[in-house]
Amino acid sequence: MSNLCTKVTVRKRPIKNGQVSLYLDFYPAIRNPKTGKPSRREYLGIYIYAEPKEKFQKDYNRSMMQKAELIRCRRIESIINEDFGFIDHSRGKDSFLEYFKTMSEESSNTRAWSNSYNHFYDYCGGECCFDDITADFCQGFLDHLLKVKTQTGGTMMASTANNIFGRLIAVLRRACNSGKLKDNPIPFLKMAKETKTKKEYLTKEELKSLASTPCPHPVFKAASLFSCLTGLRISDIINLQWDNICEAPEGGWCMRIVTQKTKTEATLPLSQEALELCGERGTGQVFKGMSKCLAPLYLKDWVVAAGIKKHITFHCFRHTFATLQIASGTDIYTVSKLLTHSNVSTTQVYAEVVNELKRDAADKISLRD
Repeated sequence: MSNLCTKVTVRKRPIKNGQVSLYLDFYPAIRNPKTGKPSRREYLGIYIYAEPKEKFQKDYNRSMMQKAELIRCRRIESIINEDFGFIDHSRGKDSFLEYFKTMSEESSNTRAWSNSYNHFYDYCGGECCFDDITADFCQGFLDHLLKVKTQTGGTMMASTANNIFGRLIAVLRRACNSGKLKDNPIPFLKMAKETKTKKEYLTKEELKSLASTPCPHPVFKAASLFSCLTGLRISDIINLQWDNICEAPEGGWCMRIVTQKTKTEATLPLSQEALELCGERGTGQVFKGMSKCLAPLYLKDWVVAAGIKKHITFHCFRHTFATLQIASGTDIYTVSKLLTHSNVSTTQVYAEVVNELKRDAADKISLRD
């Protein structure tokens, strides 16, 4: 018997509790590529109401039938491509968790992928095979992430959860492409709705005011202003070494760093003003004594003394750099590279801030006043 199936049909089999089980009927039968045994049926693990009466029951049946029809179409496509692996049910017992781990270890961004894997490991309790992978199970992972407690006592932000969830989707996509998964759950998965948070920043006038205002900790002040002029995160400023600062081939000075957050290698230009904030050249740490614990001690009082009424965190200095760069005409692609963003879409939010400022400025001139 050869695998010359010409027809795939969604059929129903009554089961207990007033339900119906959906399965695919192959005609002629398909031969299992491993065992050689012919098979006419593939049960989908989809159950519907035998006699739906309520509207929600009818809607549910309609949705499940659409899913079954989608699987039927995929089976026809596989048969045309002579890929009969979907009939081999033994492969579903292989560890999806190990597959996820292997893909994490192959990634260039090991830290982010390892974090995603660890969250998934916690979610599935350390055990997950390919047969466990369904759309509901995967969507449940995102629900799990949104309930994870952070160090500050709150829950994980939707944007962070979506980033982690996106890596699971990348694993699922590779598993589908390699034939590891019988069904592709990705079309049924939805990202969490993100609420846009206002990215606070300093205007050019506020930045000048802050620079001219004394701060009890000179190193903290220099590091803060350095962030405004370079866009560097506080972790990268703390780790910045004099060996990282060198003369640029095209002239001037630059920083050669590996960012702490994303482990991205970058060569970033340094303005003369930013270089002067580093002080006299030496060895080791550039901003000696700089640490994250200094921000809660000095930042708020320094900002208030400068006459600034905004809620400013150290990370706002990075927002300041990005916003002022775009406002002054630097193209978004260049700003994205200066911020070491992996995707320009991440930088787009700053362009939206600038566009909003332009709209506000346009509204200030009126012929009716």
